[in-house]
Amino acid sequence: MKLRETIMKIVFLIAACCSVLAVALICIFLFMNGVPAIFKIGPLKFLTGTMWKPGNNIFGILPMIVGSICVTGLAILMGVPVAILTSVFLSRYCPKRFYGICKSGINLMAGIPSIVYGFFGLVVLVPFIRGHFKNSNGQSILCASILLGIMILPTIIGASEPTIRAVEQSYYEGALALGATHERSVFTVVVPAAKSGILAAVILGVGRALGETMAVMMVVGNQPRVPNSILQGVRTLTTNIVMEMGLSLIHI
Repeated sequence: MKLRETIMKIVFLIAACCSVLAVALICIFLFMNGVPAIFKIGPLKFLTGTMWKPGNNIFGILPMIVGSICVTGLAILMGVPVAILTSVFLSRYCPKRFYGICKSGINLMAGIPSIVYGFFGLVVLVPFIRGHFKNSNGQSILCASILLGIMILPTIIGASEPTIRAVEQSYYEGALALGATHERSVFTVVVPAAKSGILAAVILGVGRALGETMAVMMVVGNQPRVPNSILQGVRTLTTNIVMEMGLSLIHI
């Protein structure tokens, strides 16, 4: 029995080390190929430049940094509250006969390809914003944020709902015994007890929002500029990587 436990510990250790090594190798590869170019351009000029014109050897990524922060931040403000409340509903309020339907629908959302979300945004969200905001052509920070807010829902719900459900039932029962209502017991005792898992779920959602490329590229406008309004188009870092991939291949 002890030998089996020792072998499994070694296997788990090797698996964990391989994961860490893979991440480290990716970081080393990126820095080895990126740092020389950054220093050739000038780190300050590269990070704070507001113009992106590769044809004229002008490489300023500040507009893309600002665009990524704006799109991701607004998507988090829209999506995280909805996702957390949905997780609470599924774990503490949803009737058993409806739980399977709701859970299947959320899992189905997670399996929809990014290009489908992007097409939905292009044919539904973009015309809607264009028709209701005269100062926007539809492809904007707002449109991309709404789309990303929808896309991160299954990621956050899928990770936070089991965490809320895993909270000890005695916490909930103790709050009821002290005279708290069902709602107060859930939101002041159960949800705070699951805050570490909920935070991890939110971080996963942020990672999804930051790394999304195709859907965002279809609705964000792809204009490398520092925006003055959420109704203006921008270009995110991931979108810029895809759009300038041809230039990178030429230099390689």
